[in-house]
Amino acid sequence: MNITYLEVLGRPAMAIRAEALPSIDSDEEKSPMKRMPVNPWSWSLNFGYNQAEILEGSSRQLVCAGQTAVDAEGNPQHPGDMRSQMSLAIDNLEAVLTAADMGLANITQLRIYTTDVDEALKNFEVFGARFGPLNVAPPMTLLGVSRLAIAPLMFEIEATAAD
Repeated sequence: MNITYLEVLGRPAMAIRAEALPSIDSDEEKSPMKRMPVNPWSWSLNFGYNQAEILEGSSRQLVCAGQTAVDAEGNPQHPGDMRSQMSLAIDNLEAVLTAADMGLANITQLRIYTTDVDEALKNFEVFGARFGPLNVAPPMTLLGVSRLAIAPLMFEIEATAAD
């Protein structure tokens, strides 16, 4: 395992770089994950998410770090434009999922942080456009925060996924 020291936001930080682990092949046929919505109330469906989901038949779980509106070098994009930041954050989340051989349909939970809840809600159809065609509505939490790690960013999305 290699340890690299770097600077994040002007402070020393440590990054641990591990060599890629070999994948484990199984003779068993992979069964597709089944999702059963749990909604004792239906109001959350108007916002595009289930209160909970029962997942059956999953074999891998992916826990994603918060994704924001940054380019491939980590530079913030679209300052002051919530809609564009939301869209790029979802694009970046999808890139992480794709790197793990998953997609948006594999997301089992979302945690969203924004510096402006009202502005995020005005643009929430960005989620509907991406998740609606997949017919998935993972449970989610939306939290207002005073700021994100990098000041020009207004929107961050964390996800858990499984297949």
